[in-house]
Amino acid sequence: MDVHQIAEIFFETAEFLEMKGENPFKVRAYDKAARVIDGLAKPVEYYAEKGELESIPGIGKSIAEKITEILKTGKCRYHEDLKKEFPPAILTLMNIQGLGPKKAYVLYKEMKIGSVEELEKAAREGKLRDLKGFGRKTEENILKGIEMAKSQGGRLLIGTALPMAEEIIAHLKKLPEVRAISEAGSLRRRRETIGDIDILVASSESKPIMEAFVRLPIVKEILAKGDTKASVLTAENLQVDLRVVSPESYGAALQYFTGSKEHNIKLRTMAEAMGYKINEYGVFRVKDNKKIAGETEESVYKVLGLQMIPPEIRESGEEIKAAQKGEIPRLVAMEDIKGDLHVHSHWSDGVNTFEELAGQAQSMGYEYIGLSDHSQSLKVAKGLTPERMKKQGKEIDELNKKFKNFTILKGVELDILPDGKLDFEDELLEKLDVVTASVHSNFKQDKKTITGRLCSACKNPNVDIIGHPSGRIMGQRDGYEVDWDEFLKTAARTETAVEINSFPERLDLRDTYCKELKDMGGKVTINTDAHNVHHFAWMKFGVSVARRGWLEDKDVLNTYSKDKLLKWLKSRKEK
Repeated sequence: MDVHQIAEIFFETAEFLEMKGENPFKVRAYDKAARVIDGLAKPVEYYAEKGELESIPGIGKSIAEKITEILKTGKCRYHEDLKKEFPPAILTLMNIQGLGPKKAYVLYKEMKIGSVEELEKAAREGKLRDLKGFGRKTEENILKGIEMAKSQGGRLLIGTALPMAEEIIAHLKKLPEVRAISEAGSLRRRRETIGDIDILVASSESKPIMEAFVRLPIVKEILAKGDTKASVLTAENLQVDLRVVSPESYGAALQYFTGSKEHNIKLRTMAEAMGYKINEYGVFRVKDNKKIAGETEESVYKVLGLQMIPPEIRESGEEIKAAQKGEIPRLVAMEDIKGDLHVHSHWSDGVNTFEELAGQAQSMGYEYIGLSDHSQSLKVAKGLTPERMKKQGKEIDELNKKFKNFTILKGVELDILPDGKLDFEDELLEKLDVVTASVHSNFKQDKKTITGRLCSACKNPNVDIIGHPSGRIMGQRDGYEVDWDEFLKTAARTETAVEINSFPERLDLRDTYCKELKDMGGKVTINTDAHNVHHFAWMKFGVSVARRGWLEDKDVLNTYSKDKLLKWLKSRKEK
């Protein structure tokens, strides 16, 4: 089992214990163990084989024994016994905004509510408000949370869908019959949520590919299987559709099945005006039905007199006008990223040491990371006091002496307090390399107040970045209300960078606002908000948001070399 599967068992154990009202220290012990395991740089088996599980910070004798049991049997008896006390849907209830483990348990214990459908019925009938700890407002929030979950319409976050597609593609790519393979549809356009996964293969021999596809380990059910098309359902109830086309039509098919619908309609209209017809088989001249393009996507766009248009911006038609003029920019790419400016360590609510974080960053070819542990007001995340900040800074200075061509930048994720003030005094902030300011409380303040908090932070020359600016967590809570025009103009005017948070549940700043900020001359920074070393891999999701927002490397702060970045940061403080 990988670390994520083991961690999930302990995360669920903590949730079950919290539902039962167990000792908070016991709940926190399992939650901490889960986060520590999820952040291990080495496989759990490495520590188990050496008899060193208890050497891992946060892993005591009892939990070490349970890890050993999981490694041997694939299960934890303690976790399984807890699961039996609750209906299977109870964990789904806790994902509804307005509910947590304790309230979910009260609903089950007092009213035998064990599904979202039962919860909605009870809430609409006003049966929740009289329960201890609930009330009318909680009931209203639960209904809003249910509506939010429904609005996603069963769509999956890209953070779930893309790794699964990559796993399927990696398996099929090994087949000798596969000439080319790619994801298609909204996943290839890197939309933040995905309905299902579309995969396209170029091959002259489809049968072996079809057989291999339906026999993949992740397949729970075969929905359909033909000579060139098949659909399956995964264990996570995600539909995956595979289509095999001839190599000479692969480019046209990839363009066609990537979409978007609006983009394709505009392309077809353009083709018709030029005497062509365009479909998934290629581009054909109408007068003699001769195929003139289709083997590659580039050939499809070229015959229409267009620049190649990156999949991420094939949405509205604006991209086609730009391509006609040769004005599609080179969009920022993963290889442009020089570092990550929002990273948490074990000093606050992260799980890894400075050395582990630095090692992961160096393995990705980065020149720097910006350490951004929480400030003192966020006590739930072990926020750092000024004294601990100074102690942390000294440790970073000593560690930086050991690095060659790599630097840990001293920083903080600074709370923007409810009254708009900042959590630390300027005297401390001036001594840091990079400061990210974020809202972590009082999300329900009105638009004017929230916007004022964000703009006030921008106006402080010691604040370099505004973190996760809308505060949304997809599927769990809406963002707070912001006057985006005023905020983005203020950020651009004060030269404060705005963060694209690559956490798959956040993906915040949204692509449309990225483009607005770019047009205003502002800067973004793409960060992972990493709480363990595995989160560094999420950078690609943030880069996708930036590409959908038409951003180039010059628009993104952490494409700068270390020297250029430090010069930019210093120039802001001197203004």
